[in-house]
Amino acid sequence: MNKRYDYVIVGGGSAGSALANRLSADESTSVLVLEAGRADFIADPLIHMPAALMFPAGNPLYDWAYETEPEPHMGGRRVKHARGKVLGGSSSINGMIFQRGNAGDFDKWATFEGMDHWDYAHCLPYFKRMETTTAGADAWRGGAGPLTLERGPASSPLFQAFFEATDQAGYARTDDVNGYRQEGFAPFDRNVSKGSRISASRAYLRPIRDRKNLDITTLATVTKLRWQGTRVTGVDFLRAGKRKHSVDAGEVILCGGAFNTPQLLQLSGVGDPQTLRAAGITPHVDLPGVGENLQDHLEVYLQHESLQPVSIAPWLKKWKAPYIGAEWLFLNRGVGASNHFEGGGFIRTNDDVAYPNLMFHFLPIAVRYDGTAAGGKHGYQVHIGPMNSDVRGHVRIKNDDPFTKPGIVFNYLSTERDRQEWVEVVRAARHILDQPAFAPFDGGELSPGLGVETDQEIIDWVAQDAETALHPSCTAKMGTDEMSVVDPSTMRVHGTQGLRVVDASVFPTITNGNIYAPVMMVAEKAADLIAGNTPLAAEHPPVYRAGEGMPLHPEGDPRNTAWDARDHLPSALRAMQTAPTKGDDQ
Repeated sequence: MNKRYDYVIVGGGSAGSALANRLSADESTSVLVLEAGRADFIADPLIHMPAALMFPAGNPLYDWAYETEPEPHMGGRRVKHARGKVLGGSSSINGMIFQRGNAGDFDKWATFEGMDHWDYAHCLPYFKRMETTTAGADAWRGGAGPLTLERGPASSPLFQAFFEATDQAGYARTDDVNGYRQEGFAPFDRNVSKGSRISASRAYLRPIRDRKNLDITTLATVTKLRWQGTRVTGVDFLRAGKRKHSVDAGEVILCGGAFNTPQLLQLSGVGDPQTLRAAGITPHVDLPGVGENLQDHLEVYLQHESLQPVSIAPWLKKWKAPYIGAEWLFLNRGVGASNHFEGGGFIRTNDDVAYPNLMFHFLPIAVRYDGTAAGGKHGYQVHIGPMNSDVRGHVRIKNDDPFTKPGIVFNYLSTERDRQEWVEVVRAARHILDQPAFAPFDGGELSPGLGVETDQEIIDWVAQDAETALHPSCTAKMGTDEMSVVDPSTMRVHGTQGLRVVDASVFPTITNGNIYAPVMMVAEKAADLIAGNTPLAAEHPPVYRAGEGMPLHPEGDPRNTAWDARDHLPSALRAMQTAPTKGDDQ
């Protein structure tokens, strides 16, 4: 390992992998990636087998295993948060569901001062640059990027019933939730190819490991930034928790994620002076926004028993594991070759939101993330939760020890709007699962059960049973206001030189879906900003925006001939619009 690099990337996760690829493409530029976890060995089935996704969570070989402080509005519960501690980061242990978010998310980013070039039109070409979608490239989708995406088949009897039920509930279908129209239901894209997980490391790092100007060091925990005035000149790190090292850098780029990045900034004296002094840290750069603005998606599982033996529950039996593993290893197929989150959709739960505030993940089994099945029965479930909650939390170090996990509080359920949306979310999901299409299968609701009916009962159940969807973000947000941390034009940390941040922490607000895709887009765009490349030109294909008279499908599609304005409204509003009103003839 050299003693000085042009770029030292702290974190070999999703963003770090993409940055390492793009920045090292210039042979005159030296790049070092420091990853606190271990390598993502190609022979490790717990990383590369899609169906094994439940096993790395909680395992210290793969997972930082964070948990919150007692959440004040959830009865003091501590909520566990799995974060990848391995090359590829959380993309090596996540659910492989690839969702960009809505165009409106990025147009909202662009409303913040200094963020005008982060609108959808400017982000779209970077989404396209990173992907190869096997469903086919078009004006909205890429076809030549390093990240291969396959569309889930979503063809089992339970998936067919789910899609039919959404039709019966009054919701539209869409061809591609990452394309022209997000709102509606469809099979989902997954970062899975030929039966294997395609993590950020596998897509971006593995093909370039032999570049002479790129070094990748694992088991390297960065403990502090090194300073010369307000310029960062390098980092100190421990190898395997023991051997002390230092390395000089022209630039240090933090890619640790929404927890690790603010922790390292605070340990290095960057943050709110009062928080720093309380932890025994001498303030170096006064940035009160570091660790604040924390956002996430909380979710619950609505589970039903299936009367027919059509779920994948039997495959959870331990004696079947060798067969699943062998079929996956030698034939790249079978139960092990899918993440089983093969379809779902997005809806609006009320007419006050401009674009979907609820995402459905449908799963043809009743099971929790830890692999616990609902009594071993056949079943099915939807994962649901508000997508654009106004709840805000924080990440704050407790002391000056880099191995002490920071205090994390999300403040779930702390606002009236959030609690009201939870009631809407649960009722909307029940409306779909109660449709006639499920009648041949429905053996009754397992969770939460018929005892949870009133608004308060729903909120109490969420407080007791909800889990994180594992989308922490926004703790070092881009912007120019007094609580922003990162300059959106350069990715530099305000008030510093030689220090940048590129990961989910720079989001100003969370996107309405799984965050892996927007993290990778941010990394792709940031690579051009950092390298001084000419940014990709904005692209302006039409996108569906409810209530603006947009057709259900792209212009020119013959399916638009049957378009009706009522199809643009949530089902509850359509029912109100078509129901007889007082004074009508009945």
